[in-house]
Amino acid sequence: MVKRRSSGAPKLNCWEFTGCGRGPGGEHVTRLGLCPAAAESMADGTNGGVNGGRVCWTIAGTYCGGRLQGTYAAKMETCLRCEFCQQVLSEESREPPAAGDRGSSARPRSG
Repeated sequence: MVKRRSSGAPKLNCWEFTGCGRGPGGEHVTRLGLCPAAAESMADGTNGGVNGGRVCWTIAGTYCGGRLQGTYAAKMETCLRCEFCQQVLSEESREPPAAGDRGSSARPRSG
């Protein structure tokens, strides 16, 4: 089930948005393991998320859209079409990274 954030509501992490059950305490963690985005503590707080929950497109090995995603470079095309990625970038007033821009989750808008 995909959730939309209403104005003023807390910012959702990817596992809350998608209902995948692989976030902390999720129903599928025992069987499938914790999602790499949920485990990525170095990203904690980025875009207001828990661990990598609001920068999942920058984390290799996430399971999205019914399939395992690969490296950052391999998954970016899919991620940039993702409703959650687009929502976070919009909420954070950011544009998606340019093709080949591998060091940043998003860049501030110019002008």
